[in-house]
Amino acid sequence: MEVYLDNSATTRCFDGVAALMTQIMCEDYGNPSSLHRKGVQAEKYIRYAKDVIARNLKVNEKEIYFTSGGTESDNLALRGCAYANCRSGRHLITTQIEHPAVLQTMKHLEEEGFRVTYLPVDQKGCIRLEDLQRAITGETILVSIMHTNNEVGSLQPVAEAGALIKRMNPHILFHVDAVQGYGKFRIYPKKMKIDLLSVSGHKIHGPKGSGFLYVDEKVKIKPILFGGGQQGGVRSGTENVPAIAGLGKAVELVYSNLDQDMARMYQLKKAFVEGVKKLQDVVINGHPDETGAPHVVSVSIKGVRSEVLLHALEDKGIYVSAGSACSARKPQPSATLRAMGIDQELLGSTIRFSFSVFTTMDEINYTLQTMYDIIPMLRKYK
Repeated sequence: MEVYLDNSATTRCFDGVAALMTQIMCEDYGNPSSLHRKGVQAEKYIRYAKDVIARNLKVNEKEIYFTSGGTESDNLALRGCAYANCRSGRHLITTQIEHPAVLQTMKHLEEEGFRVTYLPVDQKGCIRLEDLQRAITGETILVSIMHTNNEVGSLQPVAEAGALIKRMNPHILFHVDAVQGYGKFRIYPKKMKIDLLSVSGHKIHGPKGSGFLYVDEKVKIKPILFGGGQQGGVRSGTENVPAIAGLGKAVELVYSNLDQDMARMYQLKKAFVEGVKKLQDVVINGHPDETGAPHVVSVSIKGVRSEVLLHALEDKGIYVSAGSACSARKPQPSATLRAMGIDQELLGSTIRFSFSVFTTMDEINYTLQTMYDIIPMLRKYK
C-alpha cells in the first residue's frame, strides 16, 4: 500500500489540470505575445486563469501577476515593495516562523540597509497582536505575516493583523504568504486589508513552477526581473502558459467543493491525532483541532530520530516529512519549532504528516497501525 502524507511539500496534480496542460503543450503552444491565431489562443488561457483567480479572491484581474511559484512571489512582494517605498522608511516586520522564501529575503534586505523586526510566537506557533502593535513605528513600510505555517499548521490572525496595521498607519503595506492557506480557506484580500498575497500552484494540485502574486492596484512595487515588459512590466518573461492555465484550473477545482473537502480533511486530522495520542511520549505541535489547519499535523516522538522514522515509514510505503521540504536536507533544527519553545530533545524527533483531498481514512488507519508496530522497536535500538 502506498500512502502519500507529504502534501505540504507538494501535491498530486488534478487529472483535469494535467489534461489541460498536455493540450496546451502539444496543440495550443503559441507565444501569448504573438499576434497570430496561436498567440491569441495562448493569451485566452492566461485570461481564463486570471478570471478564475480574480473572481475567487474578489479582486480585479489586473491585480494578478503570474510567477514561477511561492518563492518568486514572496521575493517580488518584499523586495519590490521595499525598494519602491524606501523613501517613506526602511523598517520591515515579519515573524520568526516564516518560510525561508520570506526569512532569507528579509536577511538580504537587512544587508541592503533595511531594519527588520522578527515577531516571536507562542507555544502553539501564533503571533501576539500586541507584539505587532509594539513593533510598528513611524519608519515601518511593510509587514509580512504568513497565513498558515507550513511545518505545524498554525493559523495566524491575518484579518486582525490587517485591521491593526491599517488602523495604525494606512500607508503600511501588508503582505501575506498564503502558500499553505490558499486552497484550504476562503481568502479575500480587500476585506482582510491584505495588499499583497503570495500563492503557489503545486500546493493546490496544480503544476510545479506556477504561482501568482496579488498586488493591490494602489501599491507601489518595483520589478525584480527585467526583460520584454510582460505583465505590465512587473514580471517580465514569456508567460508559462501551460502552468498558468493549469494553476487556474487547479483553483477552479480545489474551490468547487471546498467546504465538504475541508470538513472531511478535519475528520482525517481528528482521527489521526486521536490515534497518535495512543502512543507513549508523543507531543502534537501546534493546534491539533480545528483551530489549526486541516491538513498538517506535526508530531514529536521522544526517543526516535525523525530521519530514522521517516525512512522506516518509507519502507512501509508511507511518505512523510521531517519538516519543510525547502529545508529538509539541511541538518539544523527547525527555526519554527525553536521559536515555539519545543524541548531541545524533541527538535530532532519531529515528523510532519500532511493530508490532501486524495487522502483516505484507510490510509490514516494503515499509517497509525504501522506506527504502533515500528515505533516501540525503533526506540529499543536508538
